[in-house]
Amino acid sequence: KKIYRIGSGGDPKSASTENDLTEKGITPLGGFPHFGEVNQDWIMLKGCTVGCRKRIITMRKSLLPQVSRRACEKIELKF
Repeated sequence: KKIYRIGSGGDPKSASTENDLTEKGITPLGGFPHFGEVNQDWIMLKGCTVGCRKRIITMRKSLLPQVSRRACEKIELKF
């Protein structure tokens, strides 16, 4: 998986980007459906993960070096 962003739970500016300077947290108004508010550290991944919601995800470093153009491109979030 490609990691888009890593944030801390207590930071009120954790969802701000260089293009969007408004002070906002990662939790939308009313919280996420069937989950609630995010109070701890979080990680934003590209795509989806298999399994039920609230499942613990174990992440590890890749065994092979990622050398493809898609894997090496720099990510800039604009929202």
